[in-house]
Amino acid sequence: MPKIPPNLFRIVLAIMVASTVSVASAEDASKERPQNAAERHTSDRGVLRLLPVDSVTEHAIDTPRGKLAYAATAGTLAFFDQSGEQSASVFYTAYVLKNGAKNRPLTFVFNGGPGAASAFLHLGLVGPRILDFGPDGRDAARASLRDNPDTWLAFTDLVLIDPVGTGWSRAVKSDDAKHFWSVNSDADSMAKAVALYVAKNNRADSPKYLFGESYGGFRAAKAARALQRDQGIVVAGIVMLSPLLEGWLTFGDDSSALRAALQLPSLAAAELERRKAFTPEALAAAEKFAMTDYLVTLAGPQLKGNEASAFYQRVAQTTGLPLDAVAQARGFAPNAYVKTLRSDERKIVSQYDASFAADDPYPERRSSRTPDPILDAVSRAYGGAMATYARNELGFQTDMTYALLAGDVTGRWDWQGGRVQASAEDDLRVFLAYGPSFRLMIAHGYSDMITPYGMTRYIIDHMPALDPPGRVQLKLYRGGHMLYLDPQSRKAFSADAATFYRAE
Repeated sequence: MPKIPPNLFRIVLAIMVASTVSVASAEDASKERPQNAAERHTSDRGVLRLLPVDSVTEHAIDTPRGKLAYAATAGTLAFFDQSGEQSASVFYTAYVLKNGAKNRPLTFVFNGGPGAASAFLHLGLVGPRILDFGPDGRDAARASLRDNPDTWLAFTDLVLIDPVGTGWSRAVKSDDAKHFWSVNSDADSMAKAVALYVAKNNRADSPKYLFGESYGGFRAAKAARALQRDQGIVVAGIVMLSPLLEGWLTFGDDSSALRAALQLPSLAAAELERRKAFTPEALAAAEKFAMTDYLVTLAGPQLKGNEASAFYQRVAQTTGLPLDAVAQARGFAPNAYVKTLRSDERKIVSQYDASFAADDPYPERRSSRTPDPILDAVSRAYGGAMATYARNELGFQTDMTYALLAGDVTGRWDWQGGRVQASAEDDLRVFLAYGPSFRLMIAHGYSDMITPYGMTRYIIDHMPALDPPGRVQLKLYRGGHMLYLDPQSRKAFSADAATFYRAE
């Protein structure tokens, strides 16, 4: 190697040091300089960085009315706060019929909880793919996805929305998620999601419907008001399945004679199913008993002697509850049914469908505080099925966990006055009174003890006369809260919904 002269060596060394200092200074400057909008948007998104870009795929399905070709979009809607920074991302799945009319009905679908993602209705009822739990509708281990010939896509385009904290919908900052978890903020955010989708997809001309299950029914009523008030969008109608309508009925006093009377027909329906004696006439007799002798007796002085024995015997015969349990509860049958209805078989029944019983994992306990055999055993399969379906068929691939039932959302929900005060009846009365074309369809399973159909019927029966009349429909089916677990009820409900939409 040739020898470098001392002077030249000092010059080279000086250049190298200067270059090193320049590079270090540039790096320091880059750390200190403000980020541009794109860099700031990426770095501030937090967990949302796990969400992929929207995925659009094309599919076709055979139905009794012919083949349906449709586009599916699995994507997100960005929410921004007043400072222009992104606050949340809301996951949705949209199904749009190919070559459909520009004014084709458009239905926005969400579940309840609060804290439930839309996978229940998505893969349980309305979507083009459905999770099949086998012949008895209860075997989660053998559940598999298949085409849904009764998909609601046959008569309406669909947009299924997961509220913030559920599914793949998240706030940018986890501490800010609670700002979406109240009655009013939830309604506002669902209205914003609807408005964003309508604007982005040029669907202003489509009649717009909202469809919600359980708390989702309550959510639909509140979101419809927020849409009209803040977004200038008026819905054509609302569909509800097993809805919460009035907190004072759903969550009220367990010693209320009226609440007990409105719950009794659902227990009677479950007992008729157990005895394979279900008929409309038999159930009608139980409904009449509930709102006459049963209600009057519970509301009156406590019975004694033979009169009490005869009454308790009739309640036991109607509900299937053991006579001693009925007598101990003084006829308030709903308080005792979970542990006692099938206790002689060492089984526990589901609050979500009193006609369904499973082996009691804790038969020695008197308390009924055990996992529900439908909600905690069967329906959890919807979460895993949705994640697999989105990844493999819709092209939406993410490492984020799909939150089917978010306990933190449910536990931290702000009812803004307490859940007993929650009410959707006022919203529905206003829509029906001021919107002559507004229509409402409510569906229930007979043996649902979470939101018994008797409560909804009571509310409808006490609404004022409508002009024009006939714009409120109450449809009843075999099964429980998630009546779509019964294949025949799912088919019947879908057929009735198709008639409801086509009559607009």
